[in-house]
Amino acid sequence: MHSRLAFAAPPVTLACALFVGSVQAQDKPAMKPLADAELSGVWGQALLDLTNTSSGGYDFSRLTLNADITMSTTLTGLKLGTHADGTSDIAITSLNFGRSDLDDAHRTVAITNPYFEWVYSGSAAAGDRQVVGMRVGFGGIAGDVGLAMNTVSGSLALTTPSATLLGSQQTSFATPSGTIPLSQIVGVTAGTSDGASRDFFLSVLKSAVTYPTTGTGVAAPAMAQAGFWLNWTDRLNAITNSSVVPPNVPKIGP
Repeated sequence: MHSRLAFAAPPVTLACALFVGSVQAQDKPAMKPLADAELSGVWGQALLDLTNTSSGGYDFSRLTLNADITMSTTLTGLKLGTHADGTSDIAITSLNFGRSDLDDAHRTVAITNPYFEWVYSGSAAAGDRQVVGMRVGFGGIAGDVGLAMNTVSGSLALTTPSATLLGSQQTSFATPSGTIPLSQIVGVTAGTSDGASRDFFLSVLKSAVTYPTTGTGVAAPAMAQAGFWLNWTDRLNAITNSSVVPPNVPKIGP
């Protein structure tokens, strides 16, 4: 079951609405409906899009920001879901969106349609409604992302070399010729000539959940497990021409 509610408006439309509201408050002009011919000349796209979905006994509410974003940022010492024994669901030493050792085109990563999605179980009528967890993700991501990974709980797949990771607290990739440690993958290039990578998300859950797909042609993700879980399998190539994570330092000068 799917239902969608779009709300908000582009800046020009919003500004016009505020202006009309101000005039109405002062002079209270008569309002009149627009004819079909006049309506045909009006357009707009929702800034925020709310999608409600039911699947597998769970209800999902996704709030998407319809926006195109370019980003250059560096995160270090990322640890999520640390347990009493000191292990973490996800431990990434460096996460660089963009790189500074190539041309200006590689300095940023392009992100489209970021979203938050909440998962619910039970029903209000039965009195057992509760939040199971949530995820944050992107409808598309394209560019070079530097990675220094220690432990990853999730589902990752790279096409160069052919490598997969699936499960909780994994420390290596599986390849046709054996396993390789996460440290040998220093980054990924997200997106191909076919378009952006379309299935990146990070979730935190009380129990295992299979999330809905995020777009046409995108494969259903593996079941996300309890705790923190990273999913990223679509249109990814490993960065293999370096033995260290590509740097991402600010540009100095023009």
